[in-house]
Amino acid sequence: MELPPLPSPATDLERFLLSPENLPIHDFRASQRLWPREPHVESLYHAPLCPAHTDITVERDPTSGELLGYHEVEVSGVGMTAKNSTSLHRAPGPPSLSVKGDSTNYPFWPGGLQEASIVREVGKEISDLEVNFDSDLLTVPPGFSDGMEFTAVSARGVSSRTVPDNSEPHDAPPQTVSISEILTGRGVLPEWASGEEQGEGSGDGEKGSNEEVDNEVQDIGDGTSEALDGILTASKAQEATPTTGKEALPTQEKEEWAVKVDLNESVDEFHQRIPNMAMRWPFELDVFQKQAVLHLENHNCVFVAAHTSAGKTVVAEYAIALSMNHMTRTIYTSPIKALSNQKFRDFRVTFGDTGVGLLTGDVQIRPESPCLIMTTEILRSMLYNGSDVIRDVEWVIFDEVHYINDSERGVVWEEVLIMLPEHVGIIMLSATVPNAMEFADWVGRTKQKKMYVISTLKRPVPLKHFLYTGNSKQTSDQLFEIVGEDSKFNSRAYQAALQAKKERTSKAAASFGPKSRYQTNLKEEKNVWLSLVHMLNNRDKLPVVAFTLSRNLCNNNADSLSSLDLTTSTEKSEIHVFFKKSTSLLKGSDQRLPQVLWMRDLLKRGIAVHHSGILPIIKEVIELLFQRGLVKLLFATETFAMGVNMPARTVVFGSTRKHDGVKTRDLFPGEYVQMAGRAGRRGIDTTGTVILLCKAGVPEASDLHKMILGRPTTLESQFRLTYSMLLNLVRVETLRVEDMMKRSFAELDSARHEVDRQQAVQELEQNVGSLQRLDCPVCDTDIDHYYGACARITHLKKKMQTLLLSHPQVLKSLSPGRVVIIYTHRHRYSLAVVLQQSTKKTGRSFTVLMLCNGGEDTEEVANSIVDIKLYQSVNPHESMKELFRPDGPVRHMVVEVDGLLLENITGEVLSVEPSKVMEDYRRRQIPRFRDAPPGPAAAKAAQELLRLVELHPLAPPILHPIHDLRVSSMEFVEMKEERDQFQATLEHYTCTRCPEFDEHFEAARQKAELKEKLSNLKFMLSEASLQLLPEYRQRMEVLHHLGFLSQRGTVELKGRVACEIHSHEVLLTELLFQNVFSENEPGEIAALLSCIVFQQSKCSEPNLTERLQKGQKAIQSMATTIAETERQFGMDTSVEDSLRELKFGLVEVVYEWARGMEFVEITNLTDVLEGNIVRCIQRLDETCKDVRNAARVIGDPVLYQKMQEASSLIKRDIVFAASLYTI
Repeated sequence: MELPPLPSPATDLERFLLSPENLPIHDFRASQRLWPREPHVESLYHAPLCPAHTDITVERDPTSGELLGYHEVEVSGVGMTAKNSTSLHRAPGPPSLSVKGDSTNYPFWPGGLQEASIVREVGKEISDLEVNFDSDLLTVPPGFSDGMEFTAVSARGVSSRTVPDNSEPHDAPPQTVSISEILTGRGVLPEWASGEEQGEGSGDGEKGSNEEVDNEVQDIGDGTSEALDGILTASKAQEATPTTGKEALPTQEKEEWAVKVDLNESVDEFHQRIPNMAMRWPFELDVFQKQAVLHLENHNCVFVAAHTSAGKTVVAEYAIALSMNHMTRTIYTSPIKALSNQKFRDFRVTFGDTGVGLLTGDVQIRPESPCLIMTTEILRSMLYNGSDVIRDVEWVIFDEVHYINDSERGVVWEEVLIMLPEHVGIIMLSATVPNAMEFADWVGRTKQKKMYVISTLKRPVPLKHFLYTGNSKQTSDQLFEIVGEDSKFNSRAYQAALQAKKERTSKAAASFGPKSRYQTNLKEEKNVWLSLVHMLNNRDKLPVVAFTLSRNLCNNNADSLSSLDLTTSTEKSEIHVFFKKSTSLLKGSDQRLPQVLWMRDLLKRGIAVHHSGILPIIKEVIELLFQRGLVKLLFATETFAMGVNMPARTVVFGSTRKHDGVKTRDLFPGEYVQMAGRAGRRGIDTTGTVILLCKAGVPEASDLHKMILGRPTTLESQFRLTYSMLLNLVRVETLRVEDMMKRSFAELDSARHEVDRQQAVQELEQNVGSLQRLDCPVCDTDIDHYYGACARITHLKKKMQTLLLSHPQVLKSLSPGRVVIIYTHRHRYSLAVVLQQSTKKTGRSFTVLMLCNGGEDTEEVANSIVDIKLYQSVNPHESMKELFRPDGPVRHMVVEVDGLLLENITGEVLSVEPSKVMEDYRRRQIPRFRDAPPGPAAAKAAQELLRLVELHPLAPPILHPIHDLRVSSMEFVEMKEERDQFQATLEHYTCTRCPEFDEHFEAARQKAELKEKLSNLKFMLSEASLQLLPEYRQRMEVLHHLGFLSQRGTVELKGRVACEIHSHEVLLTELLFQNVFSENEPGEIAALLSCIVFQQSKCSEPNLTERLQKGQKAIQSMATTIAETERQFGMDTSVEDSLRELKFGLVEVVYEWARGMEFVEITNLTDVLEGNIVRCIQRLDETCKDVRNAARVIGDPVLYQKMQEASSLIKRDIVFAASLYTI
């Protein structure tokens, strides 16, 4: 079939050029039709009403109800919304954003933060602002080139009203309208509000009455103004009255914000004090639980620091029940998502399905429930985003508060505690910590609420700690109790364990002794575990949790026990049914994963493995079976002890050493207690058994004592600044980052001493004000400047000495025998010979022999020389005129002096015997040898010094620090030049010629020292003393440079986008604005974003496509640029560390998963364990949603659709299988 002939383009072009009228653009019939619009002028009359700023309230007689009148009251919060106000009275947002809020919302005002601090920062109080509404008002708005000038016009729109010639227009009082008087009939409507116009025929009576009203209003206004002026004048005069330094200052009492609850206090009348408890339990509460309940009933904040398994959850349950009775809400926060799921299941059993909700990054279950369970990160996001849920919250429960010590996530706890509104009560649950009062004091001081600290005195189930040295059935009874219930270390048992291990140790290993760290082979490991489990089974000590601080060792140990079977046939059947039912939620191929089949076989024999590499759903199966008592032996890592309420009869430590990401070290006492606390089931076991395996050798007794009986780790601040925190605070004008830093746990010491420092400032200000001016015409002109020059010289000399004493050539020259010149208050410049140099925490010190007068008390002289504080004060500068020369018989002393006292280093070196000189002098300090003559070595050294003084009365040749000692540091050279310049100016000061110069200089010094102390105290009270203030300024400069903030400090579009992202916000925002992902498919974008959330450092190299490699290079290039920008502005950031945070090990895995590959196949692409893969993809889904929201803010619908699709591609099958705790 042939195509029909088509006209050539040249023919059409020729036709249109020759006849333009034939162009289709002139055919109006083919154009779009236009329907005329009918004007509706009346629509212009309708405008949205402005909300009224006042309201009318009715006043009635309280007994009869008779209407007495009306009152006009001001309505607070008019026009307040989540976009412009931090008040709890603002209008609620849309219901769809009520739970998690919105990044454009203002957070609610943090409790304990005084709004007046904002005014104080500006430097003015609102009452001090005086505005002249005639001359001070702007006529051109900021940023506009043109404006509008308003002239005085009458209310009727004509020219300004006529005023008498002897008065100015602005002197006339404004026409006042009182709505309440009008409603009650006592008021008069103004002329412009009357219903009809006043014509020429208006009566003089009405006019007169109006004038009378105006005059009355004017009289009242003038009288009030005069009265107020009088009050203000009197108050100002009172403030201006000078106070003398002798007047007593008002003392401020320091308030204690942490109150320790005495557990010995009787609570016998507990049920009488709370007859109608919000919740009851089938058992009698402990004393600490009753005390906590009493304080919760009084709406007091509590900090419960109790031993593991003591029953802290009871406190949380009562708070939840209490809020249910009050029709309010409680938020329960946990450090990890797995613990949130477990608490959701536990509380759902207690409070019912409708009583508990769960909020995680990907799941929302009943967010309208009175109790919401979430991680602390979710709560932080809700606070910053102004979630309306916060309005109804009565309690926030922080579980596992000791997790604040986590270096990565500890800052989240501090942020949340600072940002919580005032009406929210705080309940903190923690293991026992040594500084519970200190931490509670910080929380109470920050929130301006008293915190009641409740700590348990002992464990409900005491622990016994054993060493196990057996490795076979014959030696399985070698169990040695080293710490009993009395918490005392048993040295005999330790020696017995040491002896038992030595008797059986091979000759090759015996030489290592008790510290041996050699590795056991798999066969030895197997024998140790078999003999241990056999012994525990015989003694009825199962179930047991075996903490093996390595995931690979957990797997290997479980595999090596293939011959061990700990379950009965009934238990095997129950395990099989439960496992099959739980895994039926998975698709067919996922049910046949190697890890699933491996764990099924282990569980049937009563053995299980629990660590981060296990699939989440399999970990939940293991936890539920462990709670039922069907898992007899559980190999676990440290994460199993994090808040999981799953106690066992016995806890075993396969090793007491762990790798913390930096080095391998012994367990800290807090870590050991956290894991060992899982031993002992309350109500079942009388004691808990903790066993330490001595596989390779017996640990040192000191290490065991420190680990078992040592002091737990104290709570320390991990507060740090992040870009997300800065942007979330800067976007709200009334919140300041400085306030957040000032209220961090790291600044607790400054907050504690604030009252003392304020009182000290007042005292110093009075002392400075009471100082009399020098009545000396010579010194009064420049003695203060002279003192300043001397102070600068002293400061430079100290810094120069510090640099000199750190230079290797200088230290080498100060070897024994070197003659130096020492400045002393008593003898000024004295020669001394160096005998020895040593290093202390305060710096370098030197033991020297120096001369003194015959009649002097050498001990008193030595004490005056050693006191370095005497030399840190500023003294009048004087050039070295002559050396000290003793009067009468020559005496000497040996004294240790600070290196800062070395005035000069001479070129002379004496031949001395330091040890003999020091020993001789030390002997002569003994009372019975005090009058003995010095030894030959000391006498010779003293005579040589005296000879040098007589030979060089001014000074021996001095070694020049630059030419002779080769100190060529640019910093030292600059300081030396500055010092020389100051010294050259000293001779020009007239005050040095005053006959009473010394007395006047002392007065100037006292005055300067007082001012310096005052300045230091004011500095400590100011925000300039904040530890993180330099980093804050550096980060703000980075944000300004990158365009996240404007020059005026407002948040730009980049900043608003970054507020939508919760991890690596600056990097991802820059990537979005550079359109790095514009050419990638959704699956490729998800794969590249996995570098943000993947955390494992070592894994196999992925095989990337060309497009993925290009995206990887773009991300690394952007990370490098950001790191270099941070270094440019002074931040301690390295490009290597920034690139090291980006881990691309799972890019290929995620890419293939997004393309639809089965999970069993993607596990063959990498050596990363299945659980880590699942956790990475789950966190990746949250990142994809963040990027999707960022694309919405930018206005990029294509990227928005891509991220929506990327999220749906990875969200499938076993990776997002429902939790067993939530179904």
